[in-house]
Amino acid sequence: MSKITEYFKETKTELKHVIWPNRSQTFYYTLIVVVLSVVVAYYLGIFDFIFSKGLGKIISF
Repeated sequence: MSKITEYFKETKTELKHVIWPNRSQTFYYTLIVVVLSVVVAYYLGIFDFIFSKGLGKIISF
């Protein structure tokens, strides 16, 4: 049981060293993640469409 208590004490000490982002930083970081996710999804969707059409033409011979 003492190992668990020691673990939580050390975790609490380490969390004091963390520099947490403020509200505006969190908003902009979230915005960046959402925009990049949409761009990557669009990019992958285009390639999926191209490859599925190509594969459909190969299979339909």
